[in-house]
Amino acid sequence: MEQTLILATVLLGAAVIAVPLAARLGLGSVLGYLLAGVVIAPLIGAEAAELQHVAELGVVMMLFLIGLELEPRALWGMRHRLLGLGGLQIGVTTLLLMGLFMWLGQPWQTSLAIGMIFALSSTAIVLQTLDEKGLMQTSGGRNTFAVLLTQDIAVIPMLAFLPLLALRSPVSINPDGSVTRGIETVETAHHAMSLVEGLPAWGVTLVTLGAVVAVIFAGVFLTNPLFRYIHHSRLREMYTALALLIVVSIAALMGLVGLSAALGTFLAGVVLANSEFRHELESDLAPFKGLLLGLFFITVGAGINFDTLFNDIYRILGLTLAVILIKGSVLYVLATIFKLKHRARWLFTLGLAQAGEFGFVLIAFSLQQSVLTQSLGAELLLIVALSMLVTPLLFILYEVLSKRIKSETADHPEDEIDEKGTVIIAGIGRFGQVVNRLVQSNGFSTVVLDSDLKTVQLMRTFGFKGFFGDPTRPDILHAAGLDEASVLVVGLDSKEAAVKLVKYARLHNPDLHIVARARDRVHVYELYEAGANDIVRELFDSSLRAGRYVLENLGLTEFEASEAEMSFYHHDRRILRDLAEVWDPKTPIAENNAYIERAKAANRDLESALTQTLDEAERKATRGSDSPAFRHASKR
Repeated sequence: MEQTLILATVLLGAAVIAVPLAARLGLGSVLGYLLAGVVIAPLIGAEAAELQHVAELGVVMMLFLIGLELEPRALWGMRHRLLGLGGLQIGVTTLLLMGLFMWLGQPWQTSLAIGMIFALSSTAIVLQTLDEKGLMQTSGGRNTFAVLLTQDIAVIPMLAFLPLLALRSPVSINPDGSVTRGIETVETAHHAMSLVEGLPAWGVTLVTLGAVVAVIFAGVFLTNPLFRYIHHSRLREMYTALALLIVVSIAALMGLVGLSAALGTFLAGVVLANSEFRHELESDLAPFKGLLLGLFFITVGAGINFDTLFNDIYRILGLTLAVILIKGSVLYVLATIFKLKHRARWLFTLGLAQAGEFGFVLIAFSLQQSVLTQSLGAELLLIVALSMLVTPLLFILYEVLSKRIKSETADHPEDEIDEKGTVIIAGIGRFGQVVNRLVQSNGFSTVVLDSDLKTVQLMRTFGFKGFFGDPTRPDILHAAGLDEASVLVVGLDSKEAAVKLVKYARLHNPDLHIVARARDRVHVYELYEAGANDIVRELFDSSLRAGRYVLENLGLTEFEASEAEMSFYHHDRRILRDLAEVWDPKTPIAENNAYIERAKAANRDLESALTQTLDEAERKATRGSDSPAFRHASKR
């Protein structure tokens, strides 16, 4: 018991120290976990391998949650990327790496097995990093996910094909047609139990298909009744227990029939994607997934055998670099063929250039089937681990390159602006779109500028004219009529670009009325100092409306809640103007004593003003519901 607690303390302590430090240095959480594993490897010793089997549940849960986000229709829509991009990546990479190891003197059977092992990338590390960096929904992120999904599916035929490459087969065929494996060592045994052991080939096929059908059947017909049964218990922990039961039982079933547990749970996730309990499953499993994935990364770092590495360091590092370069070259060529642009191409290339966690599974299975020798297997495990360790650094390289390369729209010439309007709208996102439609629907002309080509093209699809160009460029602003315009609307996403635009517009047209969108209070002060007339804070108005609904449901009448909302609105605007006078861009707000004191005083005034407003509203309400103010508030 004490030994288990000490081991848990070491693991959790290493993660708590290393991961926040790595994140603060901009290295990402994955590299923090890997380095923590390297540091504590002497402390956990031989238990790292056993821990890894438990930690692989993190990968299983991750793919289950990914499946929950997809529907069968979404998978069908990805078929071209799955079969084309993913299939070509696996096939070409396998053949090239097979050629490399044949050149190094390995038999063709062994070389082919090595090629398949290294063709797979790390689903766990890549998806975790894409999610952390907000790159999952980019073009490069979606194509990367498609290839990872193809690789996970490809593990099944690889496991079926590897025994055929055995240099000395441990498999014997009995007179009745059944299959018997040779004696397995403790190190190479992969499954102690199996539902397909000793079955003829047709029996293995039937049992495997039966397991898949059982997962689909249970997902469609049994999950919802089970959740409703649990719901009547009124015990929150039962939801978590059922979610874990679903994942663990499917993983165990897949293991018993020789399939990938991760792929089986992914299939179950897809089946449950339309379930009414999908979000419940996601919220229950997310904490376990994060912790187990972290443990998995720690065990990968701890599993690096430095004795093997230092005995032949140049060869091991050279082979690791060769694997990354060959995979990267294949990925870059495929990204070019499939017309991925600029940043997406580099994200796709650098994100998938490593080997992956399924490589550990294939290496262990290849050792069991005598496809690899023990010494070669140890080297391959080391290469896989080292390439995974390098992956966060490849993402950092991507970030450096993405800042230097041109954007996807840089090759498209900016539009020639051939008209001027009384209103210039800079930025046509969700904010600018609404403003533009409202102004145009009332008969006023607008000139819309945006630096996102796709957004401008989408506008034109729906019949709204816009011009592609950088709104902060002086020549574009003047071409749009800055000198004659009456109003400038600033809806740019970049805070710095918005302030820059306001300053320039105010300098060159002092009479211009500038309406600007602000991200937060500090951005309000910056825009106010730059010369904006009206500043609209994101979510402020919608938050006020939500607060009004809360007051109404707490017992206030619609009229009283409306009056409280308007009082807060006007008071907050006065507070902002007052605080802007004491705001100092060189001093953090938490250290600006004058700002803090004035803010405290303003909050006290606000409480008094709201109390007075509610008293007046109550008096007005008692005069009858026919008052104009009451009728106006009721219509809001």
